[in-house]
Amino acid sequence: MREYSMGRAARLLGVSADTVRRWADAGRLATRRDDGGRRVVDGRDLAAFAVELARDDDGDGPAYTSARNAFPGIVTAVTLGDVAAQVEIQAGPHRLVSLMTREAVEELGLEVGVEATARVKATSVHVDRAAERR
Repeated sequence: MREYSMGRAARLLGVSADTVRRWADAGRLATRRDDGGRRVVDGRDLAAFAVELARDDDGDGPAYTSARNAFPGIVTAVTLGDVAAQVEIQAGPHRLVSLMTREAVEELGLEVGVEATARVKATSVHVDRAAERR
């Protein structure tokens, strides 16, 4: 089974390595020591924890939605045109860009520094497997 270093787990969860260590120290995330004495997280445990974190959302978003791919983050750029707008959100390690109407941006009060959730729903999703890191 694939194991992840604390740093890699942090990048995948979109938090700092210190946060992952605190979760492990508190017993929220199971870790073990590898042969070199480094703390590692089992891939299945990390996946389950990521799902748990997503469920622990503070509930600020919509109560019900069919969009399962939610990326909470912060607005990092807004480009307004006469009719359309481009909004960039940094959600952990993910940069998401949305094109929408200027009216929608104004109604939502989107501007740099505002917390927002990008929800993605697509008919086709491509998945690439990352290369093993050693």
